[in-house]
This record gives sequence, structure tokens and C-alpha cells, in this order.
Amino acid sequence: MRDKVYDVVIIGSGVGGGDVALQLAGSGARVLILERGPVLPREPQNWDAESVFVDLRYRSNETWTNGDRRFRPGQYYYVGGHTKFYGAAMFRFRERDFDAIELEDGVSPAWPIKYAELAPYYDEAERLFGVRGTAGLDPTEPPRSVPYPHAAIPHEPVIAELAERFSAQGLHPFPMPAAVDFGPGGRCQRCGTCDAFPCRVDAKGDAEMCLVRPALLQPNVELRSEVMVERLITDDSGRRIVAAEVIEGGVRRRVQGDLFVLSAGAINSAALLQRSATARLPKGLANSSDVVGRHFMAHNCTGLMALHPFRRNDTQFPKTLSINDYYFGDADDGGKGPPLGNLQLLGKLREPMLRGAMPAWMPRVVSKAMAAHSVDWYVMSEDLPHRDSTVRINADGSIDLRWHRTNMNAHRRWVRKASTILKKAGYPIVLTKPFEIDAPSHQCGTVRFGDDPATSALDPWCKAWDHDNLYVVDAGFFPSSAAVNPALTIAAQALRVGRHLRTEVLK
Repeated sequence: MRDKVYDVVIIGSGVGGGDVALQLAGSGARVLILERGPVLPREPQNWDAESVFVDLRYRSNETWTNGDRRFRPGQYYYVGGHTKFYGAAMFRFRERDFDAIELEDGVSPAWPIKYAELAPYYDEAERLFGVRGTAGLDPTEPPRSVPYPHAAIPHEPVIAELAERFSAQGLHPFPMPAAVDFGPGGRCQRCGTCDAFPCRVDAKGDAEMCLVRPALLQPNVELRSEVMVERLITDDSGRRIVAAEVIEGGVRRRVQGDLFVLSAGAINSAALLQRSATARLPKGLANSSDVVGRHFMAHNCTGLMALHPFRRNDTQFPKTLSINDYYFGDADDGGKGPPLGNLQLLGKLREPMLRGAMPAWMPRVVSKAMAAHSVDWYVMSEDLPHRDSTVRINADGSIDLRWHRTNMNAHRRWVRKASTILKKAGYPIVLTKPFEIDAPSHQCGTVRFGDDPATSALDPWCKAWDHDNLYVVDAGFFPSSAAVNPALTIAAQALRVGRHLRTEVLK
């Protein structure tokens, strides 16, 4: 019996793939979502820091290389993708983020689309994810035609006091936009284990809950989980993708389709395109420009623990506050100088989360006391695309990831400035810990889109220049990283592409 031929095969069930699937739900097109991971189980360990951060219960067992070094990356393969573990921060890119911006180490390139083209899809994405926020307080906020769909999550007492102390310094703190089902009738219980944990009660606005499940309510959308896509197969001309070669239940087979949407994440999408190389296409698919697997970005990020030895922090859900006063320059120097970035709260650190970051000789009672008295922050700066920041395939099929760090001087200044802000706010001790290559949660840039097929892999609709029926819709299409979390921008572009497929390509 001949296998079914799908109209659209979507590889990956995260924000990109989920949004495209939802746009095509009810269209009549036969849509198949392929996900390499299972549905994440709802179980007591979801909220157990020891299980999540020490036992690494949910992290992938795969190992990557960084040259001669092997490491186990912070990768999570489940229906819903990395959003099962994200902190639910849902920022729009700033309007200027779509233009070329001069940074200390070079130019952050312009996008082939402008903010105005994504604005209605940002509106839609905020509605789908149930984003909580307050418009008009962020000094860098882009124009918007509608308010947030839900009121901001209120600060708990320690965070409310910090917001007042920041305002007293002349800063403009604002409620951090968050995709959490909080409020009357909402599922959120302020459990204290949200950021970097899976949600046991489905209160986090992740791609499974907000996109994939609603899409599957329509009879034309099908999901097959625990299916590993090994490579894409082209016709003899190399112009069209005709099938995905997969391993399902230990059996290698082909899934046929008329149109393919690759949404496996910036690193794995680039790897899959390279793994699909043929004699006709020796550099891999979509790669006549030689940019696939280049220009990897992941933001320059540092964690800060602001400590007060005599003040406990019993906040359960702290991710309600952010500062963008230094996003485009130094607010203490009239806005002059290069951009610095965003400051936002992390989820509350717990003792098991600190154990791996502390010196081995430190007693557990000390790290437990530190966690009880800290307010925890995430300092983020833009990472410039660099040609030598690469995703490549090793001989054994594993991924080799190289990251040429950029803009680090500005980031270090931002970390020092953020530390000063926190000390002025009443926290005399500030400890810092940079995020390194093994935590690629904001990965982007490896299959960039643009206006010129000589310098980009994708056109402004995320269609591969080299192929008639291949789209790449995840953060791989980003030509720059900006300095805020990428999830909402992936969602907005995926909704835009999905609408285009439904109304123009599949009609």
C-alpha cells in the first residue's frame, strides 16, 4: 500500500512549526507534524529542582562538540519544543531592531521586513499565548494598535519594592510580558517552579498548549511524535523536496509531502539541511549562498544573584519586572554610546540549581542560604552574527557548535552597570555567572533570510531560494538577535508565513 502524501509536512512542534500548523488548521490541506520527542509527561518530577537540574531528567542525552571539547547541551525534545522549559517571556522586538544598528564590534544587520509587517502578527501571537503585560511603560516599546490581551501579573512584595527603588533612581521599570495563565479562573498556582521547569498543570503558555493542541482539534492536522527526521530527499533536479527520511519505531522509512516546513530549531535545522547533502548539492540543501550553519547567535547573557544577608526572598513567581533604559545606549550619558541591552528577572533560584555553579567545597547549607536571600536576574546583550560562528556535522553525525563571541565589552559594561543598579536598590552583594555555549536557549541565525540569494538562504517569506517547496520557520531565519527573548518574534513570523501558505501558496 502506498504511503499517504501530505500537502504539508512540518518538522518540529515548537513555536515555529506550531504556529504554521495552527494557521493551516481547518484549511483542508493535509498537514502532518513530525516531532522527534514524546509528549512530556505530567508528573511530580516536573516541579522538583533536584530532578530537573541535578538529575537532568528531561535534558537530551546527546553530546555535541566544541572543537575538541564534548558537552551535553541544554536541549529538550518534546511536543512543544523548548517552550516546555522556557521562562514564558514574550517581548516584541523594538522597532529599531529591524534596522541596521551600529554596535561596538560591528553592525547588526537590517531585516528584509520591518516591524510594521509583523505588528499584526505580534498582536495575534500575544492573543494565542495569552500574554500578560501593560503597554506604555517600557521606554523602548514599539507601536501597538491593541493593548495586551490580559493585565500584567502583579508583583509580589519584594519585587514591588524593587520596582519602586528603580523608579527612585530615575529608571523606568515595567511589567515583563509573560505567557502564563494567571488570574481569575487561570491555571497558574504560583508554584515557584516555572522558568526552566515544565509546567505540571499546563499553566505556561507553551507551543504544545497554545498551538499544537488547538491545531489537532481540526481533522486535517496530524501529529506523529518520537519520529526522528534524518534527512530531506530531493527530486532529480534538486529543486523540490519529495520526502523526509525518518526513523520511527526503529524503522527507517520515507514521509512524502508536497511542501515542507522545517522548524527543528536554529541548530538542528541547519544540521538537517547539511545532513541532506547530495552529489548535486554537496554543501547541503538551501545552501548555494554558503550561509547555512553560519552566523550562529545566542545572546550574551549573564545571571546575577543580588543578595541581602538579612532579607529573605519568598517570591514564588518573580518574572514580573524588566528594565530597558539601557537597551539602545547609556541612559546616564544622554543615551549616547553603543546599545547595552535588557535586564529582566529570572525564575527563583533554588539550592539544587546553584549546586553545579558553586565551588565543590561550598557546604550545601551556604548555597541554600544564598538561594533564600537572593533576587535573581538575567542580563542580556545583543550577539552579532559572525561568519565563523558555525553549526557543522561531525563524522559520527553529532553536531559541532562553534561560537565566535562578539560585543562582549559592551556586555561586560552592562553587567557592571546592572550590578550597580541592584546595589543602589539595596542589595550589597551581587554575584555573576555568564551563560556559555552549553546553554543555547536563544539560538538563532543559522539559516538567515534576506533580500539577496547570494547572502541569505531564505527569502522574506522564509522560503528557500534554492528550492520551490521548502520553508524554514524557526529562529534560524533571524539575521540579527536583538537583545530580547526571541519566542514572540518567531511566533509572529511563523503566523505571517502560515497565513501566506494558506492564502497564496496552497489555495
